[in-house]
Amino acid sequence: MQLVSALRTVLLMAGVLIFAVCLPAQEENSKSPEAQSKDTQAKGMPPRTAPTEYQAQAKAGAVTIGAEFMGHAVPTPEQTVDAEDYIVVEAGLFGPAGARLALARGDFSLRINGKKTASPSEPYELVFHSLKDPQWQPPEESEESKSKSGGTGITTGNSGGAGDKLPPIPPKMPFPLRRAMEQHVQRAAMQEGERPLPQAGLLFFSYRGKVDGIRSLELIYSGAAGNATLTLQP
Repeated sequence: MQLVSALRTVLLMAGVLIFAVCLPAQEENSKSPEAQSKDTQAKGMPPRTAPTEYQAQAKAGAVTIGAEFMGHAVPTPEQTVDAEDYIVVEAGLFGPAGARLALARGDFSLRINGKKTASPSEPYELVFHSLKDPQWQPPEESEESKSKSGGTGITTGNSGGAGDKLPPIPPKMPFPLRRAMEQHVQRAAMQEGERPLPQAGLLFFSYRGKVDGIRSLELIYSGAAGNATLTLQP
């Protein structure tokens, strides 16, 4: 009986040990897709090796800021997309070993063409409607589909012939692809809150014109580390 009791005790302890080892993995797998996505998003964009890897550098107290103008391109680790209504600056903040810094989107603004008022950094959520993936091509519509839909235009119901047709509705990117593109941009955006250095991310500024019309750019930082101005190359 003592042997049986001892055997039961050993098996019970082994079961507890296996459960304790497997539980963290089970909890991770049981997370909802939204929770797993938030965990990934919190990692942000990896900084470059050093501030000198960026187009321009400036000091704000003990922190060195590097930045580079990206035009309308939105470079993420997964893909590069375009934002027609925004221009993008990639920035990195570097400090002494073990340093932490409170970051906020409002720490940054961009002076375009020497204007008196600098443009504030915009939330990444506002950029979503402007995003386009230059690599995505809409599927070609077959001739059979065109004939069933009555051609490529939409009639208004008025008489007058071809002049009453509206332009065809542009095809939309499938939702899963668009959602993935938005998540890539969200992860690449400059993270907010108190974070260990180095940190890096994308900053977005409203600008609907062509990049060719930009003659000068100044990225202005005014935050917990101090103040700095970086002259960027358009």
